[in-house]
Amino acid sequence: MKTKKTAPHKLRILTVSDFIDPCLTQMVEDKTLGPVDLIISCGDLAPEYLSFLRDRLDSPLFYVKGNHDIRYTSSNPVGCENIHKKIVCFKSLNILGLEGSIWYNGGMNQYADKEMKNIISGMWFSFWRKGGVQMVIAHAPPRHINDAEDRCHMGFDSFVKLIKKRKPRFFIHGHIHKDFKNHCDRITTIGTTQVINTCGFTILEVSP
Repeated sequence: MKTKKTAPHKLRILTVSDFIDPCLTQMVEDKTLGPVDLIISCGDLAPEYLSFLRDRLDSPLFYVKGNHDIRYTSSNPVGCENIHKKIVCFKSLNILGLEGSIWYNGGMNQYADKEMKNIISGMWFSFWRKGGVQMVIAHAPPRHINDAEDRCHMGFDSFVKLIKKRKPRFFIHGHIHKDFKNHCDRITTIGTTQVINTCGFTILEVSP
């Protein structure tokens, strides 16, 4: 007798960045958001807010810091994991984290493109050992993809090269503040990669 194959469970991922959306806070407080498997922050949110999401939703939370995240410590946000310069595996999904913005005034969490390129190149062994990445989370966008032309909000050329070479399924970023009517407006597709601006918040359903 043949056994019926069941479709793999899709991961429901909440991604946040840049500002607290009161609609999300209300859904979390009212418990109307529904269960999420993972929470991801792409930066520029108070560490206390990340701890709030981690506690109320009772799900793992991975984050990278944005250019305005100057109050984070090794123990705050509580219960959350900083994955900058790391590839972490969550339910067979390999996720790479890269913090910060392009250098513009010498503040914290700012990088020249050459510095970011060296960070990515220095991770070659992790890419090889993990067998690649399916998702990249970053604060800044790739250059000329969802970015802007003022110095602070330009994206990284090194991210474009990362997408072309490693071909992640998703590249999720914040930093660029925009109003979106629907989820599709957040997405720019480059080859096989969806580049998604998560400013505020969005929900992804991802096959592991």
